[in-house]
Amino acid sequence: MNISDLRTLYVTELQEARSMEELLAEAMPQLAEVATDPQLKDMLREDVDEVRSQVERLAQIIDSHGAEPYEHRDNSMATICAEAEKWAGMIDDAAVRDAAIIASAQRVQHYEIAVYGSLATWAKQLGLDELDTLVAILDEEKGADDKLTEIAKGTVNPGAPT
Repeated sequence: MNISDLRTLYVTELQEARSMEELLAEAMPQLAEVATDPQLKDMLREDVDEVRSQVERLAQIIDSHGAEPYEHRDNSMATICAEAEKWAGMIDDAAVRDAAIIASAQRVQHYEIAVYGSLATWAKQLGLDELDTLVAILDEEKGADDKLTEIAKGTVNPGAPT
């Protein structure tokens, strides 16, 4: 597919974002399963509901543009998720594993913040109605990143052997 205008780029990135969120909906429960910190475990489980809501909102936006929601796969997020699973599987100490899970989850959040920041900027440039939805999702991602930082600083990192 050749992309020759901002609107096509925007819709293609929406499709990638939907793929990204679906990959996360699969990966988050697996990370929650191996996490031991109660706050981290709860957050990862709760985040799955938020991710599913984001998938639905993105599908509605994509549909409003007359595009197929499943046309593009986000290979970057697939790699990030594979790395997170690899890290979680190779660390024996529970607190160190939780620290690695948080680092991986923050890697995910930062990638999502970049994606939704771009989408919101393009939606504004194109004068699209879905700008508010994209800004809301962007704010959700920033909030999740802040919560991960709190968990890391509050309990996980101080409890990890040095």
